[in-house]
Amino acid sequence: MKVLVNCEYSGRVREAFRKLGHDAWSCDLIESEDNSPHHIIGDAIEVAYDQPWDLMIAHPPCTYMTNSGVCWLHKDPTRWAKLDDAAEFFKKLWNAPIPKKVLENPIMHKYARERVGVNKSQVIQPWMFGHMEQKATCLWLRGVEPLKPTNIVKAEMMKLTHAERNRLHYLSPGPDRWKERSRTYQGIADAMAAQWGAV
Repeated sequence: MKVLVNCEYSGRVREAFRKLGHDAWSCDLIESEDNSPHHIIGDAIEVAYDQPWDLMIAHPPCTYMTNSGVCWLHKDPTRWAKLDDAAEFFKKLWNAPIPKKVLENPIMHKYARERVGVNKSQVIQPWMFGHMEQKATCLWLRGVEPLKPTNIVKAEMMKLTHAERNRLHYLSPGPDRWKERSRTYQGIADAMAAQWGAV
């Protein structure tokens, strides 16, 4: 299967599919952190529309659409135009001519949901896939089944402190904070490859 992992610099999802024998490629505007030759530096929309893909898993930027940042829309009027651009980018990926599609984003605020116009298919958590952390992630699915949990560790996770199980929320500010927060959990990447790559 030819797989495109769009807006991914880490290579985690791409490599999970490649380990199972798929022709998987990642694409982002920056270089891949693993320096893989199977990474395209370029425009995610162009790559999605210009080549034949069987499956696309995309992680479009969420800065202006996530519910956690909705208050900034009312504090900074310039963010509304950026929200419009982000929603348009999301819709172009969703409408790409690829039979199987998965888009990933945090929980969206109502203004983003109105602009995107497509309801999420499911919400997953890292603790469903063996990671003792919580970070709600929404998936929009077309042509694939909902992702099934592989290793539920919620009970063990709840024994941790609030800060420990919400590690990504409490990361120190810095230029690379966004990278750590956007990196797909390995357990989720492996589940995507095993379940959607087997179809």
